[in-house]
Amino acid sequence: MLEVAVVVLGVICLILAGACWWLRLNQRHQAQLQAERDVVRDQRSKELARRLDAYLTGSIRMGEELHELRRVVAPLPDKLTQMEQRDPSSLSFTQAARLAGLGASVDELTQSCGLSTAEAELVRKLHRSKA
Repeated sequence: MLEVAVVVLGVICLILAGACWWLRLNQRHQAQLQAERDVVRDQRSKELARRLDAYLTGSIRMGEELHELRRVVAPLPDKLTQMEQRDPSSLSFTQAARLAGLGASVDELTQSCGLSTAEAELVRKLHRSKA
């Protein structure tokens, strides 16, 4: 009876040792798979960080250029007003372009803006080419 118990205990020990060995192999395999996933995740993270840096750099550059454009464009309305006030003929051409945009005829342009017929026709043609 004691011999049977020793054999049974020996078999149980072998089964437990086999189970431990299998669990250890499975654990190593899972660790290897996790390490591979970690490498892929780290590569993706680095790629996303690189792309984010590129987008941020581009956004900063665009912001700087937009700021520069605002600085350049800000005085233009005042300069345009000054030019219109200095040169009365430019005002008539500005008015003529506006009126042509509203569909004024050549006669209306000559009468209201003081343009010659040729000038009025030119303004009308130029306006028509933009439409």
